[in-house]
Amino acid sequence: MLKHGFQCDIPQLKIVRFFTLKILLQPATLLSTINSNSMRPERTAKVAADESLVSKKNNMEKRIINPWQWQDQRSYVQAVEVRQVESTLYCAGQAAVEADGTSSTGNMKTQLQLAIQNLEQVITEAGYECKNIVRLNILTTSSTELFTCFDLLQEWVARHGIQQASTVCEVTGLFETLKVELEATAVR
Repeated sequence: MLKHGFQCDIPQLKIVRFFTLKILLQPATLLSTINSNSMRPERTAKVAADESLVSKKNNMEKRIINPWQWQDQRSYVQAVEVRQVESTLYCAGQAAVEADGTSSTGNMKTQLQLAIQNLEQVITEAGYECKNIVRLNILTTSSTELFTCFDLLQEWVARHGIQQASTVCEVTGLFETLKVELEATAVR
């Protein structure tokens, strides 16, 4: 069931965002899946052994592609090629939403700070590192307002040594009172 969706039309660009996704499973189906696969001790031990082999073999490589140099001052790269990836984390857009689910009513700078904190928390709690963000899309209701405090984002990117492909997109609205949203992909 999808709720709280909106659509933004920009000439030659169409963005559709959804904020709530519920997947309903029958309890019997979920229980039979758990019982038949992951809960058997012999399967769990084999999976753990296989995963440790993958970790030892993984030598992830990142190659940055920058045909020009002008993007360096804007804290992003033109492309990132990643090889021998162990896993990929696709983060939902992180915005200035408090831990209790309340959307911020603060200014752009305040919202950007909280969005960065939320993104970092999601990435680290998933067991990834911010330095391995390879894509960072920024949605904002006002690029003019965003660029007055863009140095916050640039400092965060520099502090973590992030080299990511990025797109900034101005949209007509985000959920409730939100002004900026950060959507990332990280690898390891």
